[in-house]
Amino acid sequence: MEMLKTISQAFKVAEIRSKIIFTLLMLVVFRIGSNIPVPGINRSALAQVFAGDTGLFDLFDLFSGGAFSNFTIFALSITPYITASIIIQLLTIAFPYFERLAKEGQEGRKKMAQITRYLTIILAIVQALGLTVGLFRQAVVDQTWFSFIVIILVLTAGTAFLMWLGEQINEKGIGNGISLIIFGGIVARIPSGLRSLWTQYSDGTLSIITLILFAVFAIVVILGVIEVQQGTRRIPVQYAKRVVGRKMYGGQSTHIPLKVNQAGVIPVIFALSILQFPLTITYFFPGSGFTDFVTKWLSPAGNPGVWVYAVLNVLLIIFFNYFYTAVTFNPVEVAQNMKANGGFIPGIRPGKATIEYLNKVMSRISFVGAIFLAIIATMPTLVSQFSGLDMRFGGTSLLIAVGVALDTMKQLENQMVMRNYQGFLK
Repeated sequence: MEMLKTISQAFKVAEIRSKIIFTLLMLVVFRIGSNIPVPGINRSALAQVFAGDTGLFDLFDLFSGGAFSNFTIFALSITPYITASIIIQLLTIAFPYFERLAKEGQEGRKKMAQITRYLTIILAIVQALGLTVGLFRQAVVDQTWFSFIVIILVLTAGTAFLMWLGEQINEKGIGNGISLIIFGGIVARIPSGLRSLWTQYSDGTLSIITLILFAVFAIVVILGVIEVQQGTRRIPVQYAKRVVGRKMYGGQSTHIPLKVNQAGVIPVIFALSILQFPLTITYFFPGSGFTDFVTKWLSPAGNPGVWVYAVLNVLLIIFFNYFYTAVTFNPVEVAQNMKANGGFIPGIRPGKATIEYLNKVMSRISFVGAIFLAIIATMPTLVSQFSGLDMRFGGTSLLIAVGVALDTMKQLENQMVMRNYQGFLK
């Protein structure tokens, strides 16, 4: 009831109300576009492509909310943008030019955003080319280069539009636009996922015990994500007393809240994008030996590919968790600001010792958050492989959906707190 009361108060503030409505309208536009088919495609032939084992395509359908399997104008989803963002972030470590841009503040971020957009278009064209000329070629009605070019341009324009949509949500709405687009696709698949489970139960392929276990797993994931996302390690900070003129400042105690999962669900999204890359290459070589190799060794539907996929998923999630934490949390800057204002951590010398202490604490709690994310994202894949229950949707999707929802709620609460309203995150 308290949450509903807070949301009701939020709608009474004109600025917040307009942001919430704008965000919802943008998500509606996304879902409308996800149901507009690409022109010149034979739907019967398209259905035959997915008639067999579609485990290879599950990752792509996850981000697109079913637009990939239906081959709509948003079939590529936002994955080219995510891949481009990963590449640019990694380049900040390898190349001084990008490292310099990252340190130039607002202007540097604008340049990096522009480069990311151009790289997104290039990656979208490559991926659209692979889909049109490779994987779905037999579904194209008119086998001419003009038809191929039209389809490639439509798919690329769809990704560019989603990229613009996400940026509009960032500027005029609530939450992270790109994450909310992925969230919208996941939520849109919940009814069909539940219907599929009910159909399997009605056919006798699933028992009531299996359904109960699935429900328990979903509840545990939701509660676990909430606890880890909200969990913090409080570092005590003491400020020395200072006399300025006739007034005395400082002398109070406070703390630095270090989040257990500083990176949120970004590591999971980035890991999935990297794991999609070899599957994307198979677009260009359908039915080839390379595709068979990827399906067997690198796909969650293959054997022993499910084990290789699980190990790579764990390693990538841990890597991106530490990488993104290093990007968002700078212990050097925190220590310098603390020292400049006369603050210190009890028992720790200001300066280098404080930096080393913050690094050590952040590394330890980040490891806990990374392991949690890796287990939740990987365990359903292994369970579904051996039990026959499709839990890949339940695991990774719930993790991303709950994480994005929490981040959005946090931003909405910040908006409320700024206006002296009580938030709904206790």
